[in-house]
Amino acid sequence: MSTKDYLEKDYYKVLGVSKTASKDEIKQSYRKLARENHPDANTSDPGAAERFKEISEAYNVLSDDKRRKEYDEARSLFGGAYRPGGGAGPGGFDMGDLFGQGAGAPGGERLSDLFGGLFGGRGRGGGGTRSRRGADVETETTLTFREAAEGVTRSFQLATEAACPTCRGTGARTGTAPRMCPKCSGTGHENTNLGGFSLSEPCSECKGRGLVVDDPCPTCNGSGRGKSARTVQTRIPGGVSDGQRIRIKGKGAPGENGGPAGDLYVVVRVKEHPVFGRSGDNVTITVPVTFPEAALGAEVRIPTLNGFPVTVKVPPGTQNGHKLRVRGKGATRRDGTKGDMLVTIEVAVPKTLSGEAREALEKFRAATSDYDPREGLEARAKGV
Repeated sequence: MSTKDYLEKDYYKVLGVSKTASKDEIKQSYRKLARENHPDANTSDPGAAERFKEISEAYNVLSDDKRRKEYDEARSLFGGAYRPGGGAGPGGFDMGDLFGQGAGAPGGERLSDLFGGLFGGRGRGGGGTRSRRGADVETETTLTFREAAEGVTRSFQLATEAACPTCRGTGARTGTAPRMCPKCSGTGHENTNLGGFSLSEPCSECKGRGLVVDDPCPTCNGSGRGKSARTVQTRIPGGVSDGQRIRIKGKGAPGENGGPAGDLYVVVRVKEHPVFGRSGDNVTITVPVTFPEAALGAEVRIPTLNGFPVTVKVPPGTQNGHKLRVRGKGATRRDGTKGDMLVTIEVAVPKTLSGEAREALEKFRAATSDYDPREGLEARAKGV
């Protein structure tokens, strides 16, 4: 029986009896439910086997005086703390963290470290001073459109907690040294007997460090920790988008007592570009062309993100809004390859015309009078 089962499962509810039920009441209810839910009697019900198993499990605990007492005391100790689905209950405990299943509390210390002695178990701290993971650090950076698409190396000035530079993390004044905590013998925690259970808590004397400082360092007041300004250089990968949060593993605050460093999270802000846009790994651009270029076809020179223009061929009869694709001119992907550049053709209409241009267009209109681009439009609008 796992410790979590004691807290998660309501065996009284499973058997349909009260918490003050006698052994005879528990036995009668078990026999009735066992007959009703036995798999042999419910061959067409796939859930019967699981219900029968749960009923038998509940009876095995509640029919045994010692196990029933342990179960009642465990649920009394953490009453109301568990909520199915792993969330924290009214008591503020998250059972996923308590049993080492979650991400842990801030700073990397899980509740299983504090309650490691429950049901005779031991925390991860074992017999020595526990190591502690460094805190995660978050910062923000602003990139140009091109830097976000292609990637860039950035340096960050971070102020984090680190070992005190004066005492080098011991917490003791120079020339002195901390001593082992006499109350917890250097383990950093003490156990409290709760009648069948032992509750492991941080030592009240050394506050979980396992060491006692008699002559504290004047810089850190005995904590062994101090502020540290450092420069971290890291690569922002290509293809990031505005608002994206990037995790840089091991670049956060240093750990304590040999613990691992935390992580650095970088929130990226991307400046807008006056010409280019993004669609996933693809770069987008709208290119204006003249009516003759769209109608007759043309070769058009367009800019790219890397600064080297390319020439694309606009086919004859190209319509407004038509899209062309230029391979390999987009944003950098995770595997190092490039997306594409999507070119949207926009037919530009002159606002004013010279007399010669107007005359030429009148002749063009007369020459194409048999072409009606709106033919059938009304019928389609009526659903015909």
